[in-house]
Amino acid sequence: MTVMELLHSGIVFLDGGTGAVFQQMGLKAGERPELWNQTHPEQVTALHRAYYEAGSHIVSTNTFGINGLKYSQQEIETLVGAAVSHVKAARMQAGYTESERYVALDVGPTGKMLKPLGDLDFEKAVAAFQAVIEVGVAHGVDLIFIETMNDSLETKAAVLAAKESCDLPVFVTTVYDETGKLMTGAGPEAMVALLEGLRADAIGLNCSLGPEQMKPVVERLAKVASVPLIVKPNAGLPHVQDGKTVYDVLPEEFARSMKDIVNMGARVIGGCCGTTPEYIRVLHEEVAGMEPCPLTDKDVTLVSSYASAVEIGEVPVLIGERLNPTGKPKLKEALKAHRMDEIVREGLSQEEAGAHILDVNVGLPGIDEPQMMCDVVLALQAVTPIPLQIDTSNVEAMERALRIYNGKPMINSVNGKAENMAAVLPLAAKYGGVLIALTLDEEGIPETAEGRVAIAKRIYQEAAKYGIPKKDILVDPLTMAVSASGDAAKVTLEAVRRIRQECGGKTSLGVSNVSFGLPGRDIINSVFFALALENGLNAAIMNPHSGEMMKAYRSFLALKCMDANCEGYIAFAQQVQDTGMIQVSQKAQEKEETAQGDLIYAIVKGLSDAARTEAEKLCQTREALEVINQYIVPALDQVGKGFEQKTVFLPQLLLSAEAAKAAFEQVKEHITVSGEEKYPVILATVKGDIHDIGKNIVKVLLESYGFPVIDLGRDVAPERIVQEAKQRNVPLVGLSALMTTTVGAMEETIKLLRRDAPNCKVVVGGAVLTEDFARQIGADKYAADAMETVRYAEELLTNLTQTKYE
Repeated sequence: MTVMELLHSGIVFLDGGTGAVFQQMGLKAGERPELWNQTHPEQVTALHRAYYEAGSHIVSTNTFGINGLKYSQQEIETLVGAAVSHVKAARMQAGYTESERYVALDVGPTGKMLKPLGDLDFEKAVAAFQAVIEVGVAHGVDLIFIETMNDSLETKAAVLAAKESCDLPVFVTTVYDETGKLMTGAGPEAMVALLEGLRADAIGLNCSLGPEQMKPVVERLAKVASVPLIVKPNAGLPHVQDGKTVYDVLPEEFARSMKDIVNMGARVIGGCCGTTPEYIRVLHEEVAGMEPCPLTDKDVTLVSSYASAVEIGEVPVLIGERLNPTGKPKLKEALKAHRMDEIVREGLSQEEAGAHILDVNVGLPGIDEPQMMCDVVLALQAVTPIPLQIDTSNVEAMERALRIYNGKPMINSVNGKAENMAAVLPLAAKYGGVLIALTLDEEGIPETAEGRVAIAKRIYQEAAKYGIPKKDILVDPLTMAVSASGDAAKVTLEAVRRIRQECGGKTSLGVSNVSFGLPGRDIINSVFFALALENGLNAAIMNPHSGEMMKAYRSFLALKCMDANCEGYIAFAQQVQDTGMIQVSQKAQEKEETAQGDLIYAIVKGLSDAARTEAEKLCQTREALEVINQYIVPALDQVGKGFEQKTVFLPQLLLSAEAAKAAFEQVKEHITVSGEEKYPVILATVKGDIHDIGKNIVKVLLESYGFPVIDLGRDVAPERIVQEAKQRNVPLVGLSALMTTTVGAMEETIKLLRRDAPNCKVVVGGAVLTEDFARQIGADKYAADAMETVRYAEELLTNLTQTKYE
């Protein structure tokens, strides 16, 4: 039996935790578990064997902490080779063959944040994962298990690394908090869209939460996922007992909760932090006889960004058309001059006007379209959470944008020409996406609806050869100008209706072409739009600033019972005064012009160049400290509160912090009287832990609020942290840890600080920590996120007398 056959045969049992068990075996605080592959081979093999004997079908190698950024290629060869050999030896000792039990290569996160939020280049991340995966494949693993990922873009890099290195099955699990979000903002639906688009074989979640806390996320995943669902909870929440880290959910309780989770749709189950072979044995006894929920294609069409998913279904969606230089002189000039702030503002204004997705077209003579497309996609994804549509006929530009896009985009477009399908369909199959399929071929655009439907069917058939399902194709039967052909609109509308009725397909249209050459274009556009919606149109590429178009859209939703309690219509109608005489487009333009001159707006939206410019303007008429206190700090607080309330996501938070820093640096040149001096803060990731994402986020925010930061880096020994704290006489130290095995080093650091720097406060954070656990290891403050650290630093500042530190 192969892994894929196993996956479809019934419940699949994984193993449990590794680090906590190694600690019981003698792993020291801050010691790297992966080094035990060489130094303690017997213990590593014994743990793997215990999991096989407990009922695990799949056991993962002890390679979670190995990647190409942390180890040399020779070290990777040695450590990964040893790790695979230990699992294979354990399988043999347990009495199983390679067709009965399986070896998974465990791939964990790099510990660094990718650009534009961090400094790690996307392709370097791919290479770092490939360095491990290629060695694991060479040593004969059966599948690649990518786990504990908390950033959608890094997850994509890891999956691409696996897919480009081998044809083995790829399992992927990510880490959600109690609100159902990854650290960088993605929810379950967005991750399903991304991972199913990338052809992951099984997807799910692990770590951070106990089984009961995972249930709401499992429920959301099960509603939209068509592939097998993986669930690997922690053994509850950690706490210290007799100097050791223990968890509050016992094996029997864990197994009962997991039985519920299997009934919710999970098919691949195991444990994460705190679980042991005993947990897997009890889980196996409780669940082994159950029949899993049947695997079904959920037939849900999703596109996504780093933070959100948009379903294209019964409720029509709007695709903003204004990021296209055709007929837009200002946008042409902005693209030629590479003025990203102007381009980003246009995208933001369409989002604010109601667009669900943004079309991105940068095709201009004389520019490097592939590079420009990537630059614009990255710039937009840095500031807006809504998905994008990659709109280009340049195949190189399409592939490069699809590769770095953070989510599952729309792809505009493919058509019925054999050459075009051969170029575009492989890209959609590899990177995922929802295709716009134009009903034209080598013979041009058919004059009849029947001819256009025939091309649609041909595209469906060809796409199926690449494994692209019908649900990931939106057919555009093409809008022609009624000024040139009297039945143009009639034919298009008939094609929309027939594609839905005869093919069971979904459709999109570029609406405004219908009025080309006519006066009062918005009038006819809006009526045609309403007719298309009535005929089943699923998505419209349109101008969201058009008052007439938005009236048609909002009215249609209300009349068709797609707008609960008419809330959307009421909110829209309140914006339109004097029975519609004031156009929404005019109001939007006025709002945009006001916003562009607003420092607070620039900071909130993360526009660094605009923030710098507006700060300089304000300093011409206001005192520098007034600009800081009345503009920069309130803007940061607005974003911070949004982050705490889960309405603003991490990328937006970091971009806003950078914009605030840009404004602050500009204002500092005008400060003549020193204001409140803020104390320095030491930050460090504790010994044995190479993950510095959380620490770096805290650093950016503290600096944006004016706190000098002494960043000691990652894998920092307790003695060094204490030495720096004493020498610099700092009042606050921030410690970060991601892994269970490094919490001991955090506790040791706190003990030394209490002894040698008793006046220093300690704030701690990390995925494995809780407030109770932080209190038990002696911390003064547990920060669930970066903003809590800033709030604590501000609170501490008010309680300190002003003292000058070096």
